[in-house]
Formats: sequence, C-alpha cells, structure tokens
Amino acid sequence: MLTSAVGPAWAAFSRPASHAPRPYVNAPRLAPQPAPRRLIVAITGATGAIYGVRILDTLRRLGGVESHLLVSSAGWLNVQHELQLTKDDLHARADVVHSVRDVGATIASGSFATDGMIVAPCSMKTLASVAHGLSDNLITRAADVTLKERRRLVLLVRETPLNLAHLRNMTSVTEMGGVIFPPLPAFYNQPASIDEMVDHTVARVLDLFALGPALSPAWQGLRQSAD
Repeated sequence: MLTSAVGPAWAAFSRPASHAPRPYVNAPRLAPQPAPRRLIVAITGATGAIYGVRILDTLRRLGGVESHLLVSSAGWLNVQHELQLTKDDLHARADVVHSVRDVGATIASGSFATDGMIVAPCSMKTLASVAHGLSDNLITRAADVTLKERRRLVLLVRETPLNLAHLRNMTSVTEMGGVIFPPLPAFYNQPASIDEMVDHTVARVLDLFALGPALSPAWQGLRQSAD
C-alpha cells in the first residue's frame, strides 16, 4: 500500500524526454557596474548643526557622492535655532532625505552599499544608543549597519564636560571600529573666522572617506629661521 501511494507521487515529477532542460548557452556577460558612492549624514540634538549642514554643502560642491540625510527631532530644533533654516532649506542640500522613523528605508540594510556615515553633531543620547546597539530609530540603525558592515562611522560628539558614561560610550564605539571626532577648532592654521574653523573640521572629516583629493592641506611643519 505504501509503495502504490508513493509511486504515483514520484511519477508526477518525471518528465518526458521532450521536456528535458535545454542545454546551457553562453550568454554575453555584462560588465560589472561600480556601486555609486553614497554617504549618510545625520544631524542630532547637540549644538553644532552647522557641521552637518556644511558637510552636505561640501558634498554637493564636490559632486559624485549621493548624500542621504537624517535629522532627529532635537536636531531640527538646533537647525532652526542656530542657523534659522527651514526643513525645505535643509532638504534641498541633500540628494535623499529619510525620516528617522522609517526603519524600512534602504539605509537600514547592509545590502545597500554606502561609503559610511557621519553624525554631525552627535548628541550623547545618540552616542549611547550606538554604543549599546539599540537601533531604536533609523539614525542608530544606520549607524549599527555601518559598523556591522565594517564601513566608516564618524561621530562628531558634542558635549563638555564629559562624565564617565560619555567616555565609556566613546570607548565602546571606538572598539567597534567607529571614529570619535570631537569638532575641536584648530588654531595652528591661524583661522580668520568661525567659517574657516568649521571648514577645516569638515575637510578633515571628509578626508577620512577618501572621496577624492585631500580637502585639508597637509601640515608642512614649523618653519624656523636659521640661527
């Protein structure tokens, strides 16, 4: 009885010779297309929204890199308070804009290739969420994806003074492969304005992604007159 039940079932899988698979035919191979260069930029609720905005402006000026923008609710407060920019003003600076609540967005998956992510500025809340792998919104999810895919994650952390929790969270992110980059102004290049200070920091940050020729001039050393 078992044999008769099984026999017809297997017979259904047999094919007549006329339905045999066709022999493999070599098809012309398409040349692999290079993945477009993409960079995720997030602005969170710490002072220094100018850094995120200036990064977007610089990417637009350089060309060749698709920018993906995320702004937290507290980040919007700072953009409006510090820079007097509207959402339309900021959105126009990015190629793609994502809602922080859209955890199903392209950048939430490691299969969506990017060159990495910059959080500028990075609040201590966002730092803590990244350090503990919470992925509680699209900003921290995208950061988590960046780390797990071994891509470059740069956090422009903004807080002072720092408590032990802040320091430990920075250590955790560093151990995961992230880069902690406090936006501290440099004075060795003798900046003449706040804009020059901001531009120097932005250049140093973007140079970490090797998007093209260096934006920040290399230090040439101190020139001392001969005695």
